[in-house]
Amino acid sequence: MSFSKINLLRLIPMVCVMGIIFFLSHQPGDNLYLPPFPGIDKIAHIVVYGVLSGTILYIFSPVTRAQYPLRLVGLTFLICLGYGLSDEFHQSFIVNRSPSGLDVLADCAGAVMVCALWLVVRKGGRG
Repeated sequence: MSFSKINLLRLIPMVCVMGIIFFLSHQPGDNLYLPPFPGIDKIAHIVVYGVLSGTILYIFSPVTRAQYPLRLVGLTFLICLGYGLSDEFHQSFIVNRSPSGLDVLADCAGAVMVCALWLVVRKGGRG
């Protein structure tokens, strides 16, 4: 897999999503409003990291995505896992925030769901 074939403009959505995650994680816990819905925080993690995984998959050219789908899914998962872990570490320094392993699991769940959906849609388009 050649990373020299990455169009740098395709990085912009991923960097924007990562920036939004960082910004939200940097807010003190008492400044965040989430609707009073059971599990809404985990749903938010799943959705945001699902979007992040989609932007990571977008980085690669269609040819690269066609040639190396499982490698890209693995790489996407590892990037989301790494960013989720670093996000929880970052939150450990923010007032009224604390790291959570369940948040990292929700992050990974969002990444896995979008990657699986991408694989299914991709395979369906080839057949």
